[in-house]
Amino acid sequence: MAQILGEVLTLRAVLYNDLLKGWGDVPARFEPLTSETTYIEKSDRDVIYKQLLQDLEEAATLLPWANATSTTSSVERVNKAFAKGLRARLALAAGGFSQRSDGTIRRSNDPDLAVAKTYAIAKQECLDIINSGTQRLLGFEEVFKTLCRESGAAGLESMWEIPFSEGRGRVIFDLGVKHTTVDKYTGQNKGGTNGPNPTMYYDYEEGDLRRDVSCVPYEWTGGKQVPTSLNKWYFGKYRYEWMSRVVTSTNDDGLNWMYMRYADVLLMAAEAINELDGPQAAAPYFKQVRARAFANNTAKVDQYMNQITQSKTLFFNAIVDERALEFVGEMLRKSDLIRWNLLSEKLNASKIKLQQLEARTGKYEGLLSKIYFRTAADQETVEIYGLKKGDTDAVGSTYESSKAWTLNAASDAVKYWDGLFLRDPDQQQFWPIWQVFLDGSNGKLNNNGFNFQ
Repeated sequence: MAQILGEVLTLRAVLYNDLLKGWGDVPARFEPLTSETTYIEKSDRDVIYKQLLQDLEEAATLLPWANATSTTSSVERVNKAFAKGLRARLALAAGGFSQRSDGTIRRSNDPDLAVAKTYAIAKQECLDIINSGTQRLLGFEEVFKTLCRESGAAGLESMWEIPFSEGRGRVIFDLGVKHTTVDKYTGQNKGGTNGPNPTMYYDYEEGDLRRDVSCVPYEWTGGKQVPTSLNKWYFGKYRYEWMSRVVTSTNDDGLNWMYMRYADVLLMAAEAINELDGPQAAAPYFKQVRARAFANNTAKVDQYMNQITQSKTLFFNAIVDERALEFVGEMLRKSDLIRWNLLSEKLNASKIKLQQLEARTGKYEGLLSKIYFRTAADQETVEIYGLKKGDTDAVGSTYESSKAWTLNAASDAVKYWDGLFLRDPDQQQFWPIWQVFLDGSNGKLNNNGFNFQ
């Protein structure tokens, strides 16, 4: 019964975490409903954060580590490590910046949520997980192959997954590499509703093993890979072709959603320790993630670590960049940027990078205006040439096919980069409450203070 209580407290924190990410301030419900509390107003998010931090502290005392019991042998059941990891994530968010109900962007004014306290919580929770030895890094590609194979084994990199039956959930359906036709890998022609910005591919350094897993410039048609356009990339972490079963549902794919993995714990530890103790103390945790990404070049990793540990600011900036590279397509970036007060800055920078990529200026100077491709010897996978600097049209002309590599057609009324945002992102960090909720709130909820302009 204690373990069940620990699970319930943790799962309630998961739900509130997602509510806070979407709406900012929401009604706080931590007591049984009465006739007087059926309809209530929004609560300040600080009240909710404090309750969740308290709940997860209790939950961790009630939950076993992964594989300590039969019920924690699966990633579909929460365990002590996940409760602690979620507490660290919420602590960093509670101590960070966000847009408040009056429109200002600031940290909490509550002394219990000051940076010194929230980062200390995150540090201790992450170190508890690390020192427990119950989670470990896999090879980067293997993390997502393991997810797609649906083994569900606890104690690896995945710390908890939202479980779906085969006929529910839309992970590959919305986020995976697209299959335009039914083929031997999938019974549904879906995938790729969302994908990474094309500049993301060029943010990776050559030799980074994460790049070709995270950013995919092809889709499947008729059982073969075919290059897409520059404005259409896919998250390669979720793939029908990596699954052990063929998806037969027409609406959903059944793949679990990986809510947290051990690499996140290592980088949260590095961030919190850098803030509290400086970069030298934080470096060993950051380095584990970086070393996996450049497993074939330890000298490059060591050189990079020497550079970023020269100051707390350099190390923090490296964390900002590393989390972008590590967690492409895992739905962490927006909340990270909000708590760092970098949302508008980074989105505006992305717009500029997209414009430069289209014009082949700045860091994109020298990239070809078309790509060349041919089907590989296996008659299934595609070989693409022209993505990298130094590639030439002379070599590309030896390939079977080519296509223009552009973000916008001449007829496009709205340019690709203008689709990122219409208004200042920092003035609309969260959703307004939807009308259906307003109508059903008995007048208790409103969008007063929300900037609709």
